[in-house]
Amino acid sequence: MEWRVFAQQMAFMARDLLAQHSVDATLEHITDSATKLVAGCDAAGILLLHGKRVETLAPTANLVVKSDQLQERLAEGPCFDAARSGTAERVYRITDFTDEQPRWPAYAEQARDLGVGSMMGFLLYTEDEDLGALNLYSGRPGSFTEDSETAGWLLASHAAVAFSSARSHAQLEQAVATRHVIGEAMGIIMGSHHLTEKEAFDVLRRFSQEKNIKLREVARRVCEQGRLA
Repeated sequence: MEWRVFAQQMAFMARDLLAQHSVDATLEHITDSATKLVAGCDAAGILLLHGKRVETLAPTANLVVKSDQLQERLAEGPCFDAARSGTAERVYRITDFTDEQPRWPAYAEQARDLGVGSMMGFLLYTEDEDLGALNLYSGRPGSFTEDSETAGWLLASHAAVAFSSARSHAQLEQAVATRHVIGEAMGIIMGSHHLTEKEAFDVLRRFSQEKNIKLREVARRVCEQGRLA
């Protein structure tokens, strides 16, 4: 691998990642970049683990979805393990799926039937949080070398920062939007019932608790209908 060229490509990718307009766009750019920048990579995806339930994000091929579903059904597999919060293993590489895989015997046998020849996975994490696993697939045994692993690890390191930043930005935008909607709803309640700001907020909060509806949804309905409903 020509590392100078790769470094330039990574620099361009890092810039482009931070320029994406949404979390979904950021994730899609990450997996697309993996197929272009990591030698041997035919498909990529990001796996999130919610307890024992698997969520597949930004898959570049149906193989990724099928592999994640298989691991969820069997409750075993390299991606499944890599995405576990607190795992000590942050990078794995399975060079050849035609060899026995004692650690994941059931998964390995059925993954071969899916067309997986070799794969790699990288825990996406920052200092503060684990974000799932970036998983790379090849249909050919022996495709991923030590250089491929290094390239994937470098890409995953940039990807984790971009993913975390995009998610934080999205959460901030949602918080600002929620605050705006609640403020507008409070104004409607204050005007129609001659209440103070605190009293209007208490009305919304009590309605939310009694009806078991999120406060933002209560506020949205008030804004749309002009009343509590």
